[in-house]
Amino acid sequence: MQTFTNQVAIVTGAGQGIGFEICRQLAVQGAAVLLNDADAELAESAAARIREAEGGVCVACSGDAADVDFTRNLVETAVATFSKLTICVANAGMTTFGDFFEYQPESFQNLIDLNLRGSFFLTQAAAQQMRQQGSGGRILLMSSVTGHQAHPFLAAYGMTKAALEMLAQALVVDLSPHGITINCVAPGATLTERTLDDPDYVPTWSRITPMGKPATVQDIATAALFFVSPPAGHVTGQSLVVDGGWTSVSPSPYA
Repeated sequence: MQTFTNQVAIVTGAGQGIGFEICRQLAVQGAAVLLNDADAELAESAAARIREAEGGVCVACSGDAADVDFTRNLVETAVATFSKLTICVANAGMTTFGDFFEYQPESFQNLIDLNLRGSFFLTQAAAQQMRQQGSGGRILLMSSVTGHQAHPFLAAYGMTKAALEMLAQALVVDLSPHGITINCVAPGATLTERTLDDPDYVPTWSRITPMGKPATVQDIATAALFFVSPPAGHVTGQSLVVDGGWTSVSPSPYA
């Protein structure tokens, strides 16, 4: 299925994990993709994998997605390379764990810079370009179940993810007149290169997730692709939780 033929996408934080799988699925289905990651080597190797293994159109662009100048340049690069921009996925983010009583300002600032400032100004730059083109577009923000449900040691992180969902709702007012949709996907426990480093991750989350297992990156990417697809033109300001039912019962992994 070439659902995304003639579409051009930016995906940040996409050297591995959920971001990479979103890029891969977009490219397989016909989109030209600009793949961003802070790690230049990882970005190049990820883009090469999509080109060589999948035959997709994918170009790497490494840089810090928390840097406003870089995110603006990222949009300019997409347009210079592919002549337009129709899809933007602000996937780059970081997770910092910490006891609320001991959490430090430096950690808070780093978290805010990437999760909020980076996502906000990438969205702004992408929307400005889409408005100029005059043919609409799709923007997707990556939230988390921790933006819906309290989780130990993740007060600051959960706050940033809840803020992104509010941003998507608020921007419906600004973006809808230009045919631009904006939505969020909120993943729960997901099997990625990072989480698989923890030998307790799969058994713990399999035990406390109603569906009996954590999500795969394919599960999350499938939800993401719905929101950025051409048929989803009347869906905006929404957040979709993909967590195997965990938020319905919300047992703590530390219990």
